[in-house]
Amino acid sequence: MDWFLLVLAGMLEMGWAVGLKYAEGFTRLWPSVFTLVSMALSVLLLALAVRHLPVGTAYAVWTGIGAVGTVLLGIVLFGEPASPGRLFCIGLILAGIVGLKLVSEG
Repeated sequence: MDWFLLVLAGMLEMGWAVGLKYAEGFTRLWPSVFTLVSMALSVLLLALAVRHLPVGTAYAVWTGIGAVGTVLLGIVLFGEPASPGRLFCIGLILAGIVGLKLVSEG
């Protein structure tokens, strides 16, 4: 259950990161509300997950999911570059996330 909460927290991190783009500096009401709610829920779920997972592992996985997902959403939603080097680096982050899960307790 802790890993599920952590993955969900990472997905919410993607949501608020992309939400920042749509909120346009918190000048648009509903995208701003979505962003702030996503931020709060993401941190809350991270806090619940670290009750039983190592904090270093949980934080790295949380930020990794957020980073990988945000880059991929930036490519899909905003036409950001999908160069081979960029995709390779995303793959490295993903490998780190999987590696941390495989060697972690909990």
